[in-house]
Amino acid sequence: MEKIFFGKNRNGEETWLYTLKNKNGTVIKVSDHGATLVSLLVPDREGSMKDVVLGYDEASEYENHTCYFGATVGRNGNRIEKAQMVIDGVLWKIPANEDGNSLHSGPNGFEGVLWKVKGHTENSITFAHLSTEEEQGFPGNLEVEVTYTLTEENAVEIAYQGRADKTTVMNFTNHSYFNLGGHESGKVVNQKLQIFADSYNPMREGSIPTGEIAAVEGTPMDFREMKPIGQEIEADFEQLKLAGGYDHNYVLSSKAGEMKEMARAYCEETGIAMEAFTECCGVQFYAGNFIGNQVGKGGASYCDRCGFCLESQFYPNAVNEKHFPSPLVKAGETFTTKTIYRFSVRE
Repeated sequence: MEKIFFGKNRNGEETWLYTLKNKNGTVIKVSDHGATLVSLLVPDREGSMKDVVLGYDEASEYENHTCYFGATVGRNGNRIEKAQMVIDGVLWKIPANEDGNSLHSGPNGFEGVLWKVKGHTENSITFAHLSTEEEQGFPGNLEVEVTYTLTEENAVEIAYQGRADKTTVMNFTNHSYFNLGGHESGKVVNQKLQIFADSYNPMREGSIPTGEIAAVEGTPMDFREMKPIGQEIEADFEQLKLAGGYDHNYVLSSKAGEMKEMARAYCEETGIAMEAFTECCGVQFYAGNFIGNQVGKGGASYCDRCGFCLESQFYPNAVNEKHFPSPLVKAGETFTTKTIYRFSVRE
């Protein structure tokens, strides 16, 4: 496993980039800064290697932007209304960072943490972090690990494990932005997507779910059959207008724990196909509506809708919606979950 310097963070600490490679030439590069997936190189139909995730060339660039490219997100992925929750009868308030709500655990999320390398093999690496109660304001001290594994079947497996000394939220995800044409290839609106979900969570202003679970049938939210991401993204539909495009949780199941296929994606230009599997009960499909104009890896130009996210998770604001599957894990219990992104080529 190769290890190279990835620059210093704002605290002056050295960060590192670790490279895993399989027999097919597929490569992932992950950093201890944010336990971040920085690069994912897979072969296209011509045999050329394409880096299919957006990212930056050094740690400081991740600190200067707010898109969460490739980051490990926690303790809570997505939003918590009014940045507060009641757990075991106690009101807990955490720092707000988006319209009075908490997005991705507020300003002290896992994406800015320098994780420790707990161990590695030829095809995997495990990062660990102790998240104290003071770090984000959630109850309890949390020991969390994330393991990246690159299989010989060109799959990237991301496995999470957590244990805390108080009942607390454990809703971890990865925030990679995929572009199956290559990270530098521009907008993804013509790439095709299928999501294996019959329903989703509508939201109101502030991107907080209404609490409803609504059918996708007959709406632009329907991705049960593969279609271009941009086919209906500008439709006259309230949910799309509220989010500036797709940024919604799709309901995969009524409880977490069972591995299932959540999505497929395909780029006709490169022939690269992706299948995504998860043990989570939901997946946030975000079409990169607010990337803005940025300079990414190797000087690449990124803009709105230059990448899409499939963030496996509990439903947004689940800690405050009693009829949603609960992201709470009791003190002393170990929580585990895994998500897989597998790549292949179509002729």
